[in-house]
Amino acid sequence: MSATFLGMPGNFPENSALAVQDSQLRYNLRKATHTIRGKRAGVVGELPDWEQLRAAGKAIKDETLRHLDRYLLQLEEAVTRAGGTVHWARDAGEANRIVTGLVKATGETEVVKVKSMATQEIGLNEALAEQGVTAYETDLAELIVQLGDDFPSHILVPAIHRNRAEIREIFLDRMGDAPPGLTDEPAALAEAARLHLRERFLRSKVAISGANFMVAETGTLVVLESEGNGRMCLTLPETLISVVGIEKLLPSWRDLEVFLQLLPRSSTGERMNPYTSMWTGSVEGQAFHLVLLDNGRTGVLADEVGRQALRCIRCSACLNVCPVYERVGGHAYGSVYPGPIGAILTPQLRGMSSALDASLPYASSLCGACFEVCPVAIDIPEVLVDLRAKAPHGPAERAGMRVAGWILNDHVRLAKAQRLAGRLRKLVPRRLPGPLSAWTDTRDLPEIPAESFRDWWERDERA
Repeated sequence: MSATFLGMPGNFPENSALAVQDSQLRYNLRKATHTIRGKRAGVVGELPDWEQLRAAGKAIKDETLRHLDRYLLQLEEAVTRAGGTVHWARDAGEANRIVTGLVKATGETEVVKVKSMATQEIGLNEALAEQGVTAYETDLAELIVQLGDDFPSHILVPAIHRNRAEIREIFLDRMGDAPPGLTDEPAALAEAARLHLRERFLRSKVAISGANFMVAETGTLVVLESEGNGRMCLTLPETLISVVGIEKLLPSWRDLEVFLQLLPRSSTGERMNPYTSMWTGSVEGQAFHLVLLDNGRTGVLADEVGRQALRCIRCSACLNVCPVYERVGGHAYGSVYPGPIGAILTPQLRGMSSALDASLPYASSLCGACFEVCPVAIDIPEVLVDLRAKAPHGPAERAGMRVAGWILNDHVRLAKAQRLAGRLRKLVPRRLPGPLSAWTDTRDLPEIPAESFRDWWERDERA
């Protein structure tokens, strides 16, 4: 994975400061996230056993992660037995080499794609382009993003930052076969996209997909989508290449039943997904390749606190309730994984060597709304706090923490420090100087009371 996504030059505070100045962006985000949030609440409220389903999803994912090595080998055996070919990719570079090699072996120079966050994570489209292969996105929102030379800003709705008028302008400007009288009505925009994509579906010989789930027991892959483009990509081409993160496993076919209830309700606010496609190995007339992607996932698995991020089923529920994401959107996170889940997953996958990645654990108010809606009960605030402790800290901050620890470790020292602060409170500036100014740039310095609670209590007791 590259050091940054979208070429973001700074850290999250700098990116978000620019984003909040865009009133149109804030309006688009608020309208979309509140709509999805309301639909989700309605369909989740219909199920009396929602919390039991949530607990079951968590338990299944934890069981899979505990025995991931065994289930991956079982999956490989099942896929191979069904006529497919399994490839193992340790990182983005290896995955890109495998996929580009498979595509070039067919002699084709273009591919169609089902929306896949794993391929965005590794920069597959760019890698293919370097080898003379053009990748065409077929998901409507991904098509909008691609035509607009833009980047996804939401897990479920990549073009959530665009409104209908903006989409119409993109289509008229960049879609060569868009009707000249195109309006911004959703039906008209969808029809224009359908006609544009139909020709690509019919002529493309190679397709690239991701997968929402993989069933180790049978070697079955599962894609959930809303438009039918996935069905076209999975069935028409002569070669199908699926790039999937190793954490997308489920042990058995029966486990899938739990997630087919959790995912649609949490993502689109629907009881059932419009299109659920499943395939096992190769079918007549089609070659199937499965690329199992690590790219940092085994490192995340080794972290006792952080590994719960690998439970994620990419539903985006956490984004839709996050007060931070609602105001700044996905681009500020500088990653294909935005929002609360991105704030814990990206630093673990990429490391925190860059200013951007080191800032992501702080891209949260720790309100806990993300944990409340997560269908697999990922305690995102817990992981955020853990990552903050692991993030690189400047010399001034480290020195300040050592001094604070020394004072707080002894009640006598603490009492003396409180009395001294009370006497000098009028000399404390509202904005701290030097390296300490970063703290007061984003928060108000609390008022220092004239008398500490300890002194007040002792005086009150004596009285």
